[in-house]
Amino acid sequence: MPDLATTELTIVPANEASWADLQAVFGDRGDPPRCQCQRYKLARGESWRSVGAAGLAARLHEQSGYDHPGSETTGLVAFLDGEPVGWCAIEPRPAYIGLLRTFRVPWEGRDEDKADVGVWAVTCFVTRAGYRRKGVSRALARAAVGFARDRGAHALEGYPMLTEPGRDVAWGELHVGSRSIFEAAGFEEVLRPTPRRVVMRIDL
Repeated sequence: MPDLATTELTIVPANEASWADLQAVFGDRGDPPRCQCQRYKLARGESWRSVGAAGLAARLHEQSGYDHPGSETTGLVAFLDGEPVGWCAIEPRPAYIGLLRTFRVPWEGRDEDKADVGVWAVTCFVTRAGYRRKGVSRALARAAVGFARDRGAHALEGYPMLTEPGRDVAWGELHVGSRSIFEAAGFEEVLRPTPRRVVMRIDL
């Protein structure tokens, strides 16, 4: 199947999509509907269980400003022939309060300010069942670069997990994207804080 990224996908800020569009991408099984893209936004001591599914969904609904073009938003939604097929979470890095804890993305080896709002982060990709392995995440990563630049970011980061040939990888591990997705969008490796975690970055 040819890569859909070049001509067929339409990608818009989440506030130009509907809540139903995003929930169609997330589906009703697995981590996406349980998490509602809150994994890296939970405060210390919070969990999916403690906040609850309805609470997590309410947070994402408020954060993303669905059906309110021009408001602040937290992601991008990809469409194919009018059908919602993909999601990418993107915001200023400090908005992801749980992202840089030791067990997520270790900070050792970096001397920059964690609170720099000019550095944005891509933290999650979701592709709707039936549309995977067709270039949706790759297109979203490219669109994220322009989205962040247009909103004043001076850099954009991603935090993919490395995969090994012949090794099974849990789907949930790849919600952060693969290294190749970011490389295709112009990102370069700037740090490898763990054997399998890579920090990819593009200066804008």
